[in-house]
Amino acid sequence: MAEALAQPQPVRSWMQVAGMAMLMLLAACQTAIPKGRAPGTAVPTKSQTGPSSAELPEDATRHRIALLVPLTGPNAAVGQSIANAANLALLDTGGKRLRMTTYDTGPGAAIAAQRAVTDGNKLFLGPLLSGDVKLVASIAAKAGVPVVSFSNDEQIAGDNVYVMGFSPDQAVRRVVGYARSRGLSRFAGLTPTGLYGRNAASTLIKSAEASGGRVVSVQTYERNPKAIGAAIAALGKTPDYEAVLIADGGRIAVSAAPMIRKGGTPNARILGTELWNADNVVAGSTALSGAWYASVSDAFYNQLAVKYRDHYGKPPFRLASLGYDAVLLAVRIAADWEIGSPFPRRRLEDKGGFSGVDGAFRFGSDNVAERALEVHEIGDGRETVVSAAPRGF
Repeated sequence: MAEALAQPQPVRSWMQVAGMAMLMLLAACQTAIPKGRAPGTAVPTKSQTGPSSAELPEDATRHRIALLVPLTGPNAAVGQSIANAANLALLDTGGKRLRMTTYDTGPGAAIAAQRAVTDGNKLFLGPLLSGDVKLVASIAAKAGVPVVSFSNDEQIAGDNVYVMGFSPDQAVRRVVGYARSRGLSRFAGLTPTGLYGRNAASTLIKSAEASGGRVVSVQTYERNPKAIGAAIAALGKTPDYEAVLIADGGRIAVSAAPMIRKGGTPNARILGTELWNADNVVAGSTALSGAWYASVSDAFYNQLAVKYRDHYGKPPFRLASLGYDAVLLAVRIAADWEIGSPFPRRRLEDKGGFSGVDGAFRFGSDNVAERALEVHEIGDGRETVVSAAPRGF
């Protein structure tokens, strides 16, 4: 898996929809936020795998959709954060045509999915992990229920499964493209072992070559200080690179950057992936000064984070925005989705795309969310946007 722990009728431009989403978010921030759930919009989990159909009220005016996230087990905190944000989206929009029920994938994603199908849900939002998506996919397909997963593993997309998570390949392509626009042509890479690292290295090579550059060295490492140090030492034997991609999280980048500066090409531009956006330690790193990385915009997300903290008393995980935006997507489609009919899956492929707190996205022919990414530069203890996200697809 790639995880390291997205037109039947005319649609508004994504910029218009983004403005509407922002207005909803700002309005919710300026008014008192109800501490209880809005009646009839979100049904909390009644057991580890979700309520039985007998416990759900009859729905003559609402569509039933399922939120599949881990509420128990090692990923419970992330799953709960996504669920909380999804419920906030229902509160913000009113959710008058949707009834969302949360199912815990911790005890078993297949069990949760089967329960959700039995309960009459017509759309799955989630699961989070690619392994869980694989377990859910066949159950959902047999029932004619589309799956909008929160995974970033592009390999699981296709047929009935859509990948909404932040694609590392897109972030690498975006930051490499920006580096080429600034005149850099010789690249190197530091990538962890495993599928994420292999995909990042492959994308780095393809992106550099497609834009007229080249990759002079790629070094892989296990995630421990000794192995990282050895990889950087090996990289130093090829000192003619102008930029080096650290395809890992922010904390790894912070520890690796000083070693890169001491050897090899100390003035090389350091590049990062979307993983840096989830880690607040990168801005304060002196060794990362001047580094670039690509990610979705935080402009609307920061508004959501303030409201989330006010409502739940703690900050959200960065991935919580996926839950919020998935509900916005469902609300938009539900506006003209006939009650009692199957979910109109083709609407997920609207060319105009969708928008939310993470900006514009649309599902391509591969069912992977194509996102509008911006490029950040680190320096003076803060991050500055040096290349804004494209204003359209």
